[in-house]
Amino acid sequence: MTTEPITLRELRDIPVERLKGVGEKKQAALGEMGITSVLDLITNYPRRWVDRTNEARVSDLEAGREALVLVTVRSVTKRTMRNRRTMVEVQVGDGSGRMHVVFFNQPWRERQLREGLQIVLFGKAEVYRGGLQMTNPIVDLIGDRTGRIVAIYPQSEKVQLSTWEIAGWVENALDRCAARGFGDPLPASIRNEFGLIDRTVAMRQIHLPETIGEKEQARRRLAFDELFRVQAVLVMRKRAFEREQRGIRHETDSELVRRFYAQLPYELTGAQQRAIGEIEVDLRGPHPMHRLLQGDVGSGKTVVAVSAMLCAVQGGHQGALMAPTEVLAEQHATGVRRLLDSLRVPDPDNLFGERALNVQLLTNRISGQERRDVMAGLADGTVDIIIGTHALIQDAVAFHSLGVVVVDEQHRFGVEQRAALRTKGAGDVVPDVLVMTATPIPRTAAMTVYGDLDVSVLDELPPGRTPIVTHWANGQLMELAAWSDVRGAVGEGRQAYVVCPLIDESEKLEVASAQETFERLMHQDLKGLRIGLLHGRMASAEKEQVMNAFRAVELDVLVATTVIEVGVDVPNATVMVILDADRFGIAQLHQLRGRVGRGQHASLCWLVTGELEDTNPRIEALVATTNGFELAEVDLDLRGEGTLMNTMQKGRSDLKLASLRRDRELVGLARQAAFAIIDADPLLAAHPLVLDEVRLLLSAEDEEFLFKS
Repeated sequence: MTTEPITLRELRDIPVERLKGVGEKKQAALGEMGITSVLDLITNYPRRWVDRTNEARVSDLEAGREALVLVTVRSVTKRTMRNRRTMVEVQVGDGSGRMHVVFFNQPWRERQLREGLQIVLFGKAEVYRGGLQMTNPIVDLIGDRTGRIVAIYPQSEKVQLSTWEIAGWVENALDRCAARGFGDPLPASIRNEFGLIDRTVAMRQIHLPETIGEKEQARRRLAFDELFRVQAVLVMRKRAFEREQRGIRHETDSELVRRFYAQLPYELTGAQQRAIGEIEVDLRGPHPMHRLLQGDVGSGKTVVAVSAMLCAVQGGHQGALMAPTEVLAEQHATGVRRLLDSLRVPDPDNLFGERALNVQLLTNRISGQERRDVMAGLADGTVDIIIGTHALIQDAVAFHSLGVVVVDEQHRFGVEQRAALRTKGAGDVVPDVLVMTATPIPRTAAMTVYGDLDVSVLDELPPGRTPIVTHWANGQLMELAAWSDVRGAVGEGRQAYVVCPLIDESEKLEVASAQETFERLMHQDLKGLRIGLLHGRMASAEKEQVMNAFRAVELDVLVATTVIEVGVDVPNATVMVILDADRFGIAQLHQLRGRVGRGQHASLCWLVTGELEDTNPRIEALVATTNGFELAEVDLDLRGEGTLMNTMQKGRSDLKLASLRRDRELVGLARQAAFAIIDADPLLAAHPLVLDEVRLLLSAEDEEFLFKS
């Protein structure tokens, strides 16, 4: 028998039926919960902890307030009512008082709640016939668990496993691991630096704490481990890219780039200069760039991206900009051509010493001879910059020498699509990749979702962009002020957007539809103004026609669904009215609002809701700030990270305790630790436990990528 500390892999290989009391039936029930090994069991952490010395007693309960209370079952009766529904009535109490509990349509509660059983109830007490009553509360069976702090585990009523059974098996597993203890992948130096307890202690304290303080210490250590594993993968991937891939050493201080800056009609912001500096260091280096450019709506990302592509062009290579939709690709093509309108490329082989810059568009709409010409130009190098959709990564598209790739709105592209673009380089050379997003991401999330990329941030607005003033119209009376502002702006020669969440009237959701709003505004609130309608169900040509009319100021007001969220740029539009704003998320409202404030004139955004009695933290946050990064942090606090984690790459589902919201500090520390360990030991030869855990808890795709070398 070995006396070496026990590893997570060993625990993964021990079936749960080895534990005392886990027979065939219980094994099947645990399997239903996804628990088949001892590792699954001990990382099935409690969902809450009841402090028996400090819980609300029955006498402390207040009517109308949710509370947790520890009680003993006194009696249970079941009866069938007239409509054949069942009602189970339970009398419970503690030393301080009694309470009546009612369960409707849960007949199995009669078998579950026996007299003398200790249970924890969580629910809202109400006054009924002079006494307190809870209806359909959450029930945790804790049996005869002793100790001041009782751990309560996720339970499945479907498979009838109680929290005390799970707690018993966990305790049995911990007792049987105690002699050897758990292998600790973190060096003592890192544990000391970050104030982390030993893993063996943490595993015991998370399940069997003596105090709430012990539980917190244990949670911090185990959450750190989860985040550290994710960061180790990302940092190893990043360093592997840098070791193994050959890039192009671009000349960044070229005449072409200098000419570009000289012809810009404005000064670059400090943030743009900083981001360009960071990108140029990457472009000059021997390894391909792999960088994320985060910038709020209108922060000037396009100028930064174009300067990177021009570095490639001056060296005889090509630049590519990939956008998620045809509308956005066309918008980029228009914008980039405008920026580069009179720019000429210094060319010693040309009779005149310079030549015109060739910028082309490639989407599925471009067909026939035009498409063949663009493809030929990409293959022979006469196209300098190509802008397109994912059509750019199709096998048929061949580049002469792809030098810099810019991917816009990264969250809409998969990792695979990013990788496909990288293979478009000449020979074994990998092009530099710059990923852009206008959706500000909280810092902790950027480190986790995009942790294999370096990050540059544009956090200043260019000169001439006016801040947008945002108002909340709570109810119909205040909505009148919004329409008055629209009329005022149109009177001064400006235009306005009105955004609605749905196209057709829906009886289920009482929300303004674009069609119905269009009719109402035409005949009532904005009668006499020129109003257009734009929504996703219109044919492409029809949409284009409406947008062109709006750009040409042939329309005063555009009523639209969220199709205008990305890529619509009309500097003359200065008012936006968003109807049923409480139906949108913070990020979407912020993106929509960014469609105004794009010119020299002061801009307004009205967030219209039906009359809400309560405060609305989302709306209030948007009224308070136009800083997308602040809003992203508010959003993370309000929604939690669930929605964010869904966008993450495969192999990141290891976060059971850690939370990007609660553990902002730990994410940064875990990343610091990963760099410290991997930079000193790139293949983790001296850290076999770290390597083994990363491999154990990774998806096959990540493992194949990381360990192929």
